[in-house]
Amino acid sequence: MAATFFVFGVSRTATDPLDLYVQESGYGITEEGRQAIGKELNLDRSAPVAYVLWLGRALQGDLGKSMKGKRPVVDVISEKIPNSLQLGVVSWILATVIGVPMGVLSAVKRGTIWDYFGRGFALFGQAIPNFWFAIISILIFAVWLGWLPSASKEGLDPSYFVLPAITLGSASAAGYLRITRSAMLEILDMDFIVMARAKGVDARQVIWKHALRNALIPPLTVSALMLTGFITGTVLVEVVFAWPGLGRLAVNSVTDNDFPVLTGVMLLFTVVYVVVNFITDILYVVIDPRIRIT
Repeated sequence: MAATFFVFGVSRTATDPLDLYVQESGYGITEEGRQAIGKELNLDRSAPVAYVLWLGRALQGDLGKSMKGKRPVVDVISEKIPNSLQLGVVSWILATVIGVPMGVLSAVKRGTIWDYFGRGFALFGQAIPNFWFAIISILIFAVWLGWLPSASKEGLDPSYFVLPAITLGSASAAGYLRITRSAMLEILDMDFIVMARAKGVDARQVIWKHALRNALIPPLTVSALMLTGFITGTVLVEVVFAWPGLGRLAVNSVTDNDFPVLTGVMLLFTVVYVVVNFITDILYVVIDPRIRIT
């Protein structure tokens, strides 16, 4: 409830959205029509009343109409969800496949060249801003070398996913590496791992079955948050690569002062975040039976 009130409140802090409908703005709506639309959008009501009316409609799947395109907000958002979901899942898989194994390797080979390489990757991967990395990637691989497209998206052509996915996944892979390494180092020093090694248990079984399973809770927490961030927090990357997703839609709605669309996108982001964190809590119990949901 608090999240929905925050979303609604933020969307109403902008300038008067009805300015879009003034005839001089090019939308062809008279001042009388402007007032009628304001009544339809409950802009003539107090904030608490308008919030209750908006929440009631939102719970029924009615988020209103876009003030610019005059289309249902649900339809506008639904068109962008697949694009953000595709990019988010690809980036998440890339980050997981790279970060977790490198974190395990860095912990197992601590003090070696592999460990130093992994720690260096974690440092620089998280230090480099996404937007800077995106611009440099476009400049090198799209402009200078011409190997990959610079922006936008055409169907499921893999070439359009490469640069955006690497840009999003690199920092997250570095985060996975750092957290997995720390968790593995802690587990590898525990008594039950030392005893398993003393009993002659195969090293691979010790690492992948006993150590990694017990070290998965911190990476799992980050995994859920990162997947949520890939889907909902790709604003800068989507803008740089002109990716037709939810992040770019949110930016355009701010530029156009289209608060129904902005409210809908923010509400979706909030719901996704809450649901993913709830699922993460359930998975804790599956991975570690010592944890109980109270």
